Amino acid sequence: MLKVIIILIVVAILIWLLVSNIRIVPQAKAYVVERLGAYHSTWQVGLHFKLPLVDKISRKVSLKEKVIDFPPQPVITKDNVTMEIDTVVYFQITDPKLYAYGVESPMDAIENLTATTLRNIIGELELDESLTSREHINSKIRMVLDEATDPWGIKINRVEVKNITPPRDIQVAMEKQMRAERERREAILIAEGEKKSKVLIAEGQKEAAILTAEAEKQAAILAAEAAKQTAIKEAEGQSEAILMINKATAEGIRLIKEAGADESVIKLKSLEAFTAAADGQATKIIIPSEIQGLAGLATSVKEFIKE
Repeated sequence: MLKVIIILIVVAILIWLLVSNIRIVPQAKAYVVERLGAYHSTWQVGLHFKLPLVDKISRKVSLKEKVIDFPPQPVITKDNVTMEIDTVVYFQITDPKLYAYGVESPMDAIENLTATTLRNIIGELELDESLTSREHINSKIRMVLDEATDPWGIKINRVEVKNITPPRDIQVAMEKQMRAERERREAILIAEGEKKSKVLIAEGQKEAAILTAEAEKQAAILAAEAAKQTAIKEAEGQSEAILMINKATAEGIRLIKEAGADESVIKLKSLEAFTAAADGQATKIIIPSEIQGLAGLATSVKEFIKE
């Protein structure tokens, strides 16, 4: 029984050692393994087994991209203005072995390197340039950090200047300047609006005058056309009336000729025409000799009729 118990204890210890030394590396992780105190290998994603009491997992490294928000750092510009700038660094571990053995405290090293690089860059710029050159500052810090952290197994993906805080008196001066600039732009916009409004009004008046002149021109053309048509119609009416009178006169002459009228009838018609002419406002009338004779004939006929 004692031997059986000892065997069971040994088997249990072996099973425990076997199970306790099985490791599963999850996604986006890497394990740095040491054997007898020296670097042995880097385990990637999957199932791994380490030798009991010989192998040791010295560091578990995350391969995900990380973000570090550093506190504000005091910097001095080229024109001796002290201000505070805080930055955000995005980085990723590319080599777990170099990350584990390259530097003692990687985060502190990155923070200090970022601060010194930022001071060097801002020291070459004046205040106005520092406030308007964020992209330049970001790219230069990223380039310097990426080059310095490459031996540590770290890749700097991006650096962003989060806040730039100048002194209070400079902030007040900048606010006054910005307010004056806004007021200037507002005045310019108002003047441009009034100018455009006046131009639009003038153009509207011009268009109205042109339309009025066009309307008057069309009215005059239509009136002249109407007068022309009226004159044409009146002339046509007079022409038709004269033509009808001439036709009637010609018809009368034709009827007289067909009736065989003699000289007495013709003289009588002449007397009627003379009577009609004498019925006007003339003060002097010259009577032809033929009509005088005809008048005497008419008197004789009248006396004859009375008898």
